[in-house]
Amino acid sequence: MGPKLLFIDIETSPILLTSWTLRPPHASAVYVVRDTYILMASWKWSHERTVHTAALPDFPRYKRHRHDDKDLCGVLHYLLDEADIVCAHNGDAFDIKKINSRLITNGFKPPSPFKTIDTLKAARRAFKFDSNKLDNIGRYLNEGRKIPNTGAALWRGCVEDGDPKAWATMRRYCKQDTELLARVYERVKPWMPNHPNVNLYKAYQDKPGCPKCGSENTQRRGIAVKLSSKYYRFQCCDCGGWFSGMKV
Repeated sequence: MGPKLLFIDIETSPILLTSWTLRPPHASAVYVVRDTYILMASWKWSHERTVHTAALPDFPRYKRHRHDDKDLCGVLHYLLDEADIVCAHNGDAFDIKKINSRLITNGFKPPSPFKTIDTLKAARRAFKFDSNKLDNIGRYLNEGRKIPNTGAALWRGCVEDGDPKAWATMRRYCKQDTELLARVYERVKPWMPNHPNVNLYKAYQDKPGCPKCGSENTQRRGIAVKLSSKYYRFQCCDCGGWFSGMKV
């Protein structure tokens, strides 16, 4: 039994505010009419093939309060509370913090602690891609692309107009982001030196397992020197990742 690994992506609304001018550098908010909130989420557990989605129109509250994300936050709180590890692209700086900000705003307590994997940080650390956006990494690795959308017009259709067609497009867009995230993660995973050790979530282990994917199909290959000590070095025959074992 390995860790509960959750892939997740969210879409948020823009801030609605007033301003005296649109010309920089003097453009600034006079007052905020409506703060940002979460429109939609898509997620996938690592042991599942299905990508799930939840959007504001899925909940009865939407008919009364179109911009109220409390019910959606309840779903997100449950997911984070269940997860051992949460993976998102730019998740450490955006998705997880944005979810947390909406959870506390809506009166939720913190979910149980979990570890995070940020594929954006992993890409920046190990590679020099021309762009570290998820869409471009997917293209470089031949893992797929994000679904094109109409940008501000799509968000306006969902936020202001409540257009069912806009919501359907947003759902496909968000779902594809999570599917692409999971595929990119699998490619980048062997290159992550700080990947959470999935072996710690196992009840029993016969031989040294790969800390990235948990496979016991590993080979001892040479010696790793760290500061003043030497360790046996292993490579996973499944994902290709390297790790250190017992001290020599």
